Amino acid sequence: MPVPGSSPGTSPGAGRRASPVRRSTLRQQIADALCDEVIAGRLPAGRQFTVKEMADQYGVSATPVREALIDLCAQGLLDVEEHRGFRVHEFTLDDFRAMVQARSLISEGMFQHYAERVLSEMSPEALASVRRRAEEAERAARLGDLDILIGYDMRFWRELVGLVGNPYVSDFLQRLRVQSWVFTVPFLRRVPDLTGRLWARHRELTDAVTRADAAEAERIIAAYNAHSLALIEELATGAAPA
Repeated sequence: MPVPGSSPGTSPGAGRRASPVRRSTLRQQIADALCDEVIAGRLPAGRQFTVKEMADQYGVSATPVREALIDLCAQGLLDVEEHRGFRVHEFTLDDFRAMVQARSLISEGMFQHYAERVLSEMSPEALASVRRRAEEAERAARLGDLDILIGYDMRFWRELVGLVGNPYVSDFLQRLRVQSWVFTVPFLRRVPDLTGRLWARHRELTDAVTRADAAEAERIIAAYNAHSLALIEELATGAAPA
């Protein structure tokens, strides 16, 4: 996923100077760029850095960088280290299990509650956008293309949940999804070939939501959460797949 001043396989501060970030909405641009770096694993868990390091990296002043880093701390992606700067938060397998459980609890009943509204208020443009995200995410998942999948999967879920939930639920689920990717990406990158191993039922879920079939949508999401947990537990513990 392209971010200002980054390239695949490198991380901020690795002996290169980033291209200057545009001055408009600087705080959000920097936060988004660093979030993408963390999700992709280019800024790995446990990595320490200072405000000055990031300000120099992106060619901007310290103030918007500090504000962006504080925003990422609020999202649970960074930790503040007194007199040292910041550190990328290190999630554990138990954290991931709790994330999946939280996703499951929130999803239960969500589609049932909003099913009728989805049918009555969903615009053709919004549905077409979700379908495009679903197709691209599913294609990347089936091919095992992790870098492409991350971007489309994040957009797919954000738009889909936006159709069937309220903004508070959407924001919370988006935060959980970011944290889930942060934890899982390092394990997934260790797999030589991810073809056929990643969840790829995005279009099927979109169809269920379009029909306002809450029961089917809930079943698909439950299967998705179970798949995610089983795969990462296998990779994290070295257990043989079930």
